[in-house]
Amino acid sequence: MYVCLCRGVTDSQIKQAVEEGAQSVREVNDLLGTARQCGKCGLTTRDIVNQHLDAMQSARSSLAYNAA
Repeated sequence: MYVCLCRGVTDSQIKQAVEEGAQSVREVNDLLGTARQCGKCGLTTRDIVNQHLDAMQSARSSLAYNAA
């Protein structure tokens, strides 16, 4: 789905940026150029980044196990 029509950025590109190391909305905005023109994509970008960071953290947590 297109999130930023001004820059042609999709939700998949935002998720990929997070997977490649972006740790904040600001970092994603800097990498992809989102929220630079009309700004309408800012809230959606924030939601996608936060959800994807949470999902990645949950996946890491579920892989951890107690060795004791």
